[in-house]
Amino acid sequence: MYFSLLFLVTAFLFSGSAAAFVGSDACQSCHETEHALWLGSDHDLAMQLPTTDSVLGDFNNTSFTYNGITTRFFRDGDKYVVNTDSEDGKLKDFEVAYVFGHYPLQQYLLPLSRGRLQALSIAWDSRPAETGGQRWYHLYPDETIDYADPLHWTGPYQNWNTRCAECHSTDVHKNYRADSRSFDTRYEEINVGCEACHGPGEKHLSLVAGGKLNEAKNGGFPTALSQRGTWRLPDGASIAQRSSPIKGNSQIDSCGRCHSRRGTLGNYHYGAPLMDTHRPALPQWPLYHPDGQIRDEVYVYGSFIQSKMHQAGVVCSNCHEPHSQALRAPGNGVCAQCHLPSQYDTPAHHHHSENSTGALCVNCHMPETVYMGVDARRDHSMRIPRPDLSLVMDTPNACNQCHQDKDARWSLDALRQWGVTFSDTGRHPARAFARAIAGDTRVVPQLAQIAADPDAAPVWRGVAMEALGEAGGREALQSATQMLYDDDPLLRASTVRALEFLPVHQRYQLLQPLLDDDVKTVRMEVATSLASVPFDQISPEQVNALQTLFTEYTNTLAMDADMPGVQLQLGIFHVARGNEAEAEAAYREALYLNPQLIPAYLNLADLLRSRNKDNEARTLLRQALSIDLQNGPVLHSLGLLETRSGQPDLALDYLRQAAELETSGTRHRFVYAIALHDLGDPTQALEQLKSLLRSTPENVDVLLALANYSNEQELREEALAYARALTRIAPGNRNYQQLYKQLSGAALQSP
Repeated sequence: MYFSLLFLVTAFLFSGSAAAFVGSDACQSCHETEHALWLGSDHDLAMQLPTTDSVLGDFNNTSFTYNGITTRFFRDGDKYVVNTDSEDGKLKDFEVAYVFGHYPLQQYLLPLSRGRLQALSIAWDSRPAETGGQRWYHLYPDETIDYADPLHWTGPYQNWNTRCAECHSTDVHKNYRADSRSFDTRYEEINVGCEACHGPGEKHLSLVAGGKLNEAKNGGFPTALSQRGTWRLPDGASIAQRSSPIKGNSQIDSCGRCHSRRGTLGNYHYGAPLMDTHRPALPQWPLYHPDGQIRDEVYVYGSFIQSKMHQAGVVCSNCHEPHSQALRAPGNGVCAQCHLPSQYDTPAHHHHSENSTGALCVNCHMPETVYMGVDARRDHSMRIPRPDLSLVMDTPNACNQCHQDKDARWSLDALRQWGVTFSDTGRHPARAFARAIAGDTRVVPQLAQIAADPDAAPVWRGVAMEALGEAGGREALQSATQMLYDDDPLLRASTVRALEFLPVHQRYQLLQPLLDDDVKTVRMEVATSLASVPFDQISPEQVNALQTLFTEYTNTLAMDADMPGVQLQLGIFHVARGNEAEAEAAYREALYLNPQLIPAYLNLADLLRSRNKDNEARTLLRQALSIDLQNGPVLHSLGLLETRSGQPDLALDYLRQAAELETSGTRHRFVYAIALHDLGDPTQALEQLKSLLRSTPENVDVLLALANYSNEQELREEALAYARALTRIAPGNRNYQQLYKQLSGAALQSP
């Protein structure tokens, strides 16, 4: 017996707020050309009811086996049915509720209890058979995923209501009910219709009917999306420029709402800036490579806002027809709109044979990465291939993504033969970000320079500011005070995040003016940063202002209470507020929603340990370790727990494993060295610290420990050298100067 679709008729067909929305068909009579372009587009076909025309997969009683489970696809009259393992691991029949997408793959939404729709992880490859398509395949072919795994099709990360609906339908309201863990999700239009981008059209139609369209701003819509502009080629130039500067980012923000890696901040508000309704991810590791190239599935926005095109005023519709989503011209024609073909579309520039794949602009400047098994997506940062950076940082480059039988040295030599050289390999910003990831504090001055550079892309300035915050210190504070009130909300939000190294009373003094910031992302970051402010140390008026902000924060998170990461975030907030019971409940809810969420285990174990519940904390951490035996943070936490529990040998073993696994940052290796010293092995502690210093030569914590431990071991000259390095790195630090004086005296007195 397959699951009934009767509930779908009432649950998903209409949202109930239809007064302002009129549907795409209402646009056709006046906008016939645009409507015709939209028909059959990716937006039009984003989500459909299952019919003989819309279902592309083979449901002719075919089967597919994965992880020992054979899934069968068949027809039952007009119904399309999938027999597969359910959330209890047992085989059941599920009627396809909707088809999802159409090319290069199509997924199928199957209903579960509590109003959930889930995306089946076995997808149909809709590419032509000659290119490997027309087959069933699993999205995670190299993993073993069963019904207990959160990545299983029945799990939280395949849930349509939360993770898919917003961008595949129009005016979606998730309507999650935390008390029953159920959904009552509604939408206005099944696919991405006209109003998904333009906003509700009722006012527009009313203005048309009344003959008052010319009197209304934006034609009665919440925002203007037409920002393509006019471009001209100045005399003697080879690249066109906008005739007038672009005003605002309304089009890019509208597209970025879906075409970005981002978190949601409650329901969407048409016409609002992107950062007022979403929190877009920055180009940071591990989502991106240190130079900003795409690594994880991040979509387009985070790449595009890095680009010189974005800084020059290019918008999405300069390259894509917005209704069909097709490119404005075939081949190199899109780029030739602005880049003079006689200069750029020639072998003298691209050094490949005409009409070859190497002669296509996008293959060098927008290389593809394949996601979901078959979906090749282009990097929209539109960068120059840099095999020199590949040699020193192991980042990808477009040359070797085509010439896979060659290495980066071959590519670099080829570029040099063409007369292309790079003079900034050593000081390229990507080098600074890579070193910051590794915990090398010597890059702090360069990071501060990037953060303060008005000519750099704002997103990179934000990344630099957050990296400075990780390092802390004077340079981070100086940069933060310059950027905290910048006009760009992205920079304000990044700077707020960067201030976590400061004591809370200093953060409060700096962030008070941002309590009522115009942009919600900034306010949410301020709420997170100031969660630990003690109310008994500020005035009643200040308490009221913070309480208003905290209420907005918790109400916003409550709208996404079905997301494990949001529960984790809520738990962190409650810990900072001293609400231990609420924090524990949030962490446990996160683990209910995703039993493999390692950070929730870590945070809950830490909370339990702070309440002297070491045995419960140990049980949780060992459970987390059973999920991932090579998880450094879990091993590190177990090591600290056993140190406090009086199990030095076990503690050192855990800490050693964590230190050996650490590839970014220095905390685990540093703590292991300190533990070696404190638990009776100072010689090995010195060896560990020296090894760590080789990778982070100006790490003041490591140098200070080396100076003190060397002095304890009566290695006077070595101790003095470390202290001298400290005074050179931080010449104004009196503690380091005093240490150097003390050790200098000790060195003079030594035999």
